[in-house]
Amino acid sequence: MEQHDTISTLTPVRKGIVGVQFLFVAFGATVLVPLLVGLDPSTALFSAGVGTLIFHLVTKGKVPIFLGSSFAFIAPLIKATELYGLEGALFGILGVGLVYLIMSALVKAQGVNVIRKLFPPVVIGPVIILIGLSLSSAGVNMAKTDWLLALISLAVAVLVTIYAKGLLKLIPIFCGIAVGCVVAAIMGKMDMSAVVDAPWFGLPKLAIPKTFSWEPILFMIPVAIAPVIEHIGDVYVVNTVTGKDFVKDPGLHRTLLGDGLACMAASIMGGPPVTTYSEVTGAMSLTKVTDPAVIRIAAVTGIIFSLIGKVSALLKSIPEAVLGGIMLLLFGTIASTGIVNLMYNKINMTDTRNIVIVSITLTLGIGGAVVNYGNFTLSGIGLSAVVAVLLNLILPKPKVEKSEEK
Repeated sequence: MEQHDTISTLTPVRKGIVGVQFLFVAFGATVLVPLLVGLDPSTALFSAGVGTLIFHLVTKGKVPIFLGSSFAFIAPLIKATELYGLEGALFGILGVGLVYLIMSALVKAQGVNVIRKLFPPVVIGPVIILIGLSLSSAGVNMAKTDWLLALISLAVAVLVTIYAKGLLKLIPIFCGIAVGCVVAAIMGKMDMSAVVDAPWFGLPKLAIPKTFSWEPILFMIPVAIAPVIEHIGDVYVVNTVTGKDFVKDPGLHRTLLGDGLACMAASIMGGPPVTTYSEVTGAMSLTKVTDPAVIRIAAVTGIIFSLIGKVSALLKSIPEAVLGGIMLLLFGTIASTGIVNLMYNKINMTDTRNIVIVSITLTLGIGGAVVNYGNFTLSGIGLSAVVAVLLNLILPKPKVEKSEEK
């Protein structure tokens, strides 16, 4: 049965208020990613808004999903920037979109089970763990520039996560950064001169790639595996919240296609890859407002915010230690999600096959293994993801698993 949609009782003004509220829920996480990888936060807001509108166009305006900057690509983007420069890293995001498009075609042709066979939990779990652990040193290095500020930001985020109620519980990152900045300003450790000098109106800096290159695209392709699985999981969660089946109508192939095209649009505009935001889904669950029109209002609001020059300047003024404190929680949480994924799916870690897949995946990723072929380089999370998929396909499965699949 479909749940009653309370949006029908809201006036246009209240729809707008709820839409802005939904953006507020996604705001902290959306702007954190570009700040960590060296992109412009205003561009990230702009590409998130445009990407969300593209997604809604492809899905016929039926699916209430907001797309924002994905944490899964922080480490790959940093590494891609080191190897190929910022322009190359942006090209790499095209590869992310390409994976979504391929998966969309597979799902349309063979159904969602093909994704489950290629990327079971024993593959996805360790890859998610790596995404978190690979950035742990970066978080510590940023935090140690001022441990007091870092710990205050961290403490606020933790307290909000544990004790807050309602919508406040959904924005621990925003709360941690806000309090950290206030404390930094009181201590005289936050330079606001750029905010004062910044214009009220300013176009986001669109860093459009100019020179085509295959290497960064191939580098980023394997990294998209985990976000694709996350996308599918989020669609099922939205099904539960709304009481509708978006896997059938408009179809999972359309949601994957919409996310892929949004990622490609972000690449062209100079923003980070975008993905489905579970925080906004949580906000929908709390407010009982599930009309896709409200999500589109949030997207348009994000675009408007990206045009306010002082907002961009303020975001760039956030002290490094404040971001570092948030990272200590954030990346550990990502790693924990990978562990929970293995536990929730009841992966038997006494089984030799599973131990081999998880062990080799983690060892290659944490150990910094690199494969070079001419100008092509595959390393880190991307290499580990490819190896995990291959091991899962090659290693023989126990007879019980084989019989269950028939």
